[in-house]
Amino acid sequence: FLLQVDPTYTGRVGASEAALFLKKSGLSDIVLGKIWDLADPEGKGYLDKQGFYVALRLVACAQNGHDVNLSSLSLTVPPPKFHDSSSPLLITPPSAEPLWAVRLEEKAKFDGIFESLLPVQGLLSGDKVKPVLMNSKLPLDILGRVWDLSDIDKDGHLDKDEFAVVGF
Repeated sequence: FLLQVDPTYTGRVGASEAALFLKKSGLSDIVLGKIWDLADPEGKGYLDKQGFYVALRLVACAQNGHDVNLSSLSLTVPPPKFHDSSSPLLITPPSAEPLWAVRLEEKAKFDGIFESLLPVQGLLSGDKVKPVLMNSKLPLDILGRVWDLSDIDKDGHLDKDEFAVVGF
């Protein structure tokens, strides 16, 4: 999806490009406005990769009848559906899994980083993950949301799969 709205790999999706793309979800402008506010909490006027991911997750939540709020981000939902007759690439394939899955080569990289942090009984504490998150240079409130999204079972630790969700 990101390539569709950021073909030159700037790492940013402007408001107008994002709006045009998100409108293809079929959601109302009011719902899309809420999604934008949550995906761009600092009012930067663009979405980075993480913000775009949040927007896609919220579109999927809204399309499946869930409230548009940060707590909905942890729900398990099928990927979002976008309709555009001129671009068959935007039509959701029958298999939902690949759109949210971590690519194999990325998973191997994340698994290596995970192991280098010396997990205890297959888990990393927040203290061990914090330096990795801080290296991203993202604001602390965003890092807190990344942690909340990654710690799927809310046990205060990340297993190997939860760590891969962090995506750094």
